[in-house]
Amino acid sequence: HDWYKFKWNHRTRAQIESLLHDGNVIELQRRLCSRMSFGTAGLRAAMGAGFALINDLTIIQSTQGLYKYLSIYFPDLGKRGIVVGYDTRGQEASGCTSERLAKLTAAVMLSKDIPVYLFSTYVPTPFVPYAVKNLGAAAGVMLTASHNPKEDNGYKVYWVNGAQISAPHDKEILKCIEESLEPWPESWNENLCSSSPLRSDPLVCISKCYMEELTSVCFHRELNAKTPLKFVHSAFHGVGHNYVQQAFAVFNLPPPIPVPEQKDPDSEFSTVSCPNPEEGESVLELSLRLAGKEGATIVLATDPDADRLAVAEKCDNRWKVFTGNEMAALLGWWMLLNWKDRHPEMVDMESVCMLATTVSSKILKAFAQIEGFHFEETLPGFKWIGNKIHELEKKGKVVLFAFEESIGFMCGSMVPDKDGVSAAAVVAEMAAYLNTKNLTLNRQLENIYEIYGPHISRTSYVICHDPPTIKRIFSRLRNWNGKDEYPDSCGVYRITHIRDVTTGYDSSQPDHKCVLPLTKNSQMVTFTFHSGIVATLRTSGTEPKIKYYTEFCALPGKRDVSSLEEELQKVTTALVEEFLEPDKNNLIRRSV
Repeated sequence: HDWYKFKWNHRTRAQIESLLHDGNVIELQRRLCSRMSFGTAGLRAAMGAGFALINDLTIIQSTQGLYKYLSIYFPDLGKRGIVVGYDTRGQEASGCTSERLAKLTAAVMLSKDIPVYLFSTYVPTPFVPYAVKNLGAAAGVMLTASHNPKEDNGYKVYWVNGAQISAPHDKEILKCIEESLEPWPESWNENLCSSSPLRSDPLVCISKCYMEELTSVCFHRELNAKTPLKFVHSAFHGVGHNYVQQAFAVFNLPPPIPVPEQKDPDSEFSTVSCPNPEEGESVLELSLRLAGKEGATIVLATDPDADRLAVAEKCDNRWKVFTGNEMAALLGWWMLLNWKDRHPEMVDMESVCMLATTVSSKILKAFAQIEGFHFEETLPGFKWIGNKIHELEKKGKVVLFAFEESIGFMCGSMVPDKDGVSAAAVVAEMAAYLNTKNLTLNRQLENIYEIYGPHISRTSYVICHDPPTIKRIFSRLRNWNGKDEYPDSCGVYRITHIRDVTTGYDSSQPDHKCVLPLTKNSQMVTFTFHSGIVATLRTSGTEPKIKYYTEFCALPGKRDVSSLEEELQKVTTALVEEFLEPDKNNLIRRSV
């Protein structure tokens, strides 16, 4: 790879020269001797110089490859065009901002006479797939690293159906990128975004259509206007503030009180230790403090690109931060309740559908068994859900709700991706409705567990920056007492079934073959214990983490939840200590 033969951004050139000057061979090799590959969310890496990082050159190369693939796949690409959006990230040292990278993405397409719908300002990630569907574009690109650390950025690609790209498109695009590494002369010409007649700004039209369509998941406008509840919203230094305010107005809800220190974009994320609201109370400190001062009982926090939502509620003078699984139980119940209210004549629920990823709670499955609707499970990541929704809708199914445990929710099916903006308004309306029945979100969650059975879950992670260690950990699980043998217990807890989607093995199936698609490039093993606890270990597609998920699904009527929680905690601890061996493998435990 000759970094110098390309025209470059002078700041990234200076980074490479500085490393050369210092003789830092290891860092030069890390940056220059490998390329990024498409993960669960397109490309995601740190910003900076080198082929392994996000910068002007690697974004231009990726877009040239994307153009090459799209022009083969869509004969009418010149009519359809593509959508480009961006968040508020940026890095002084490399001169990389999401906005600049979005303009370079647009320039590559415009230089080939492809129409580009480039948003004129930062937008929530869900606006890109929404615009792709609304405008009939061939694809969409969102420049974002969502809730990753401030050093990172990303390049998220959406297909014509509004879902994130999946196989075989991801591999084919990667192949086209490798064949398009030499930048075309006009690819660097950012000015095309202001001079080309093929560039248009979809901001006003898409914002208007999105907010109008949002009424499809608003069920109690009159009630909302009268609610005594107060809400606090944090935009986590990202894109969410204006859009969540607008969504509340559409729902006729009182405007949420913004956390002033976090409402405006700040690429340093200066008031939080990490820009991920999923980390709970430690990162929600300013929001909870403001809520206490204002007498608000509900806190809503969207992550920096506003596709995910954290929720906390004041219960008996203390704050409860809901997990993604708990919030999904409430939202699933809510979407179903209102659908049934609007379709009293519907006896057959077969056409109604909800989805969840396989590492998420099985609560929707419990709903489906009792209520009679259709439930589907997918591999982790919303790209799988988005593409499955497309399949189901072609068969005439109505998708009411989908989620992944990492606080990603899709209410209704206007966007085939997770959406924190719509979820924030839906949660607020649900809280306002429950308040008229003298119920809180937490009390209603208990009611749900009484009807459908308690579902107690734990989700956490360890950090590992060394890929060979991760490989060794999972290889040990697959060769426990000998080659190709999995463990039959974890500590004193007996394992009855094992599913390994990395190898395609599932001991619970008659032919021992996994029903879910094979994912050779990431690690994921699920253990079902004799007690009914289900536990999964998997690598993250976007961060250097091994995630672990455990859940106890009890039958309806089971009231003593504390004994279930105790048992789950013991199994979770055994799973981490026995199977991951954090101390021996130098894994960094979650600090929050």
